[in-house]
Amino acid sequence: MAQQITRTDTVKDSQLGQRLDQAIAELFSEFSRSRLKEWLLEGKVQVNGEVITKPRIRVMGGEAITLLAELEDEERWEAQDIPLDIVYEDDHLLVINKPRDFVVHPGAGTPDGTVLNALLHHYPAIAEVPRAGIVHRLDKDTTGLMVVAKTVQTQTRLVRALQKRRITREYEAIILGNMTAGGMVEKPIGRHSTKRTLMAVNELGKPAVTHYRVAEHFRVHTRIRLRLETGRTHQIRVHMSYIQHPLLGDVAYGGRARIPKGASKELTDMIRSFDRQALHAVMLKFVHPATGEEMKFHAPIPHDMVVMTEALRQDAKENFEEE
Repeated sequence: MAQQITRTDTVKDSQLGQRLDQAIAELFSEFSRSRLKEWLLEGKVQVNGEVITKPRIRVMGGEAITLLAELEDEERWEAQDIPLDIVYEDDHLLVINKPRDFVVHPGAGTPDGTVLNALLHHYPAIAEVPRAGIVHRLDKDTTGLMVVAKTVQTQTRLVRALQKRRITREYEAIILGNMTAGGMVEKPIGRHSTKRTLMAVNELGKPAVTHYRVAEHFRVHTRIRLRLETGRTHQIRVHMSYIQHPLLGDVAYGGRARIPKGASKELTDMIRSFDRQALHAVMLKFVHPATGEEMKFHAPIPHDMVVMTEALRQDAKENFEEE
């Protein structure tokens, strides 16, 4: 049995000049581009109430887009009884603390076992919200805070707040090298030219801004705090690699083991065996879209990063004292 799909949204001013198929792919990103284009050609897309079947027409911004389609059962996501670390929940939204090795959204190679599947089990009504209410994502091995909308209206408002940079996201990371001072990276990010699963600084990519500050110095590593203005895929990992301070454990972006001179065997083994990017979404702040109340949440630093930080701190203390 097919599920009826009804979605409405308004073309953003920033989408001026985009092709219609590109615009709807951004507006209704819970569906694949190929599926959306198929629906468009089938007459399932309306622009200001008029059925349009030409993918290449240009949008001007402000158009009301309506999607009226059917989704076959096999395309629907499955609810799975997977535990969630829920930091906060009310009738409108929930905030979770995501562990490592937990993919947010089903995709190629990960058809289920994701945060989305867990959300469908925890709150079945969230199936009526695009992407099961997911507003922003974290990489599989990045830990920390995510906000999820339980209603379409809440999701719309949270996405708009995110686009207007009214949601504050702060991260903690351990990077390679001695960073002397904080700063900002403002470089566009796009798909890597040869490694299609990775991203890179690309002048033809989307704007991306990352702020960072030094929290603690070690011998050949630095603990930092970061704030995002934008939310591009792998943004922190790409930007830190670009300024030659990749994240500890992030081998995809150059964060291979770097051992302090004369380090103990224990510390050496710890650094070499740290098998994920040392990145944690530690703080999330936003205005509640229904109540207008300012909400602020913190997630404790995960055990693996705590242990690594303490070991690097002890190594620095012992060796600085000797020097």
